[in-house]
Amino acid sequence: MQLFIGGACAGKRDTVAARFPDAVWYRVDEAGPEGWRDHLSPAVSLVLTGWVDWLARALAEAPDDDRLRGRLADELAAIGEVERQTGGEVVLIVPEMGRGIVPMAAEDRRLRDLAGWLAQDAAAHAEAVWYVRHGLVRCLRQVKPAGHAR
Repeated sequence: MQLFIGGACAGKRDTVAARFPDAVWYRVDEAGPEGWRDHLSPAVSLVLTGWVDWLARALAEAPDDDRLRGRLADELAAIGEVERQTGGEVVLIVPEMGRGIVPMAAEDRRLRDLAGWLAQDAAAHAEAVWYVRHGLVRCLRQVKPAGHAR
């Protein structure tokens, strides 16, 4: 799994599209974070995006942040396991929401917090973590040898 993180309009999507031109794109906010399983194959990278919209809906339905974070952590672990089983590759695009102004509304702070936890948990599972800002890409961590990353 690879993680691309950065702020709004930082160039994450363009960077991923350039590095994975044949990727299949899947929005988790349209069918939930579990629906990606039907789209992963060894020959094609799968890009998962749309996390903030899904998180916003999930927070409205789930009052327990720890349970929701646990659900996301379980899904990230499942992604890694399915990657190992199929030989496929998953690329996550996650927005950085923690560098701005702290929202006044409690529900907006919950969204910001959960997005931050998602980013932390995804980074812990990812083989490579890339930070994108102003269209520039910096590798924050890479577990695989350099020849395997795109």
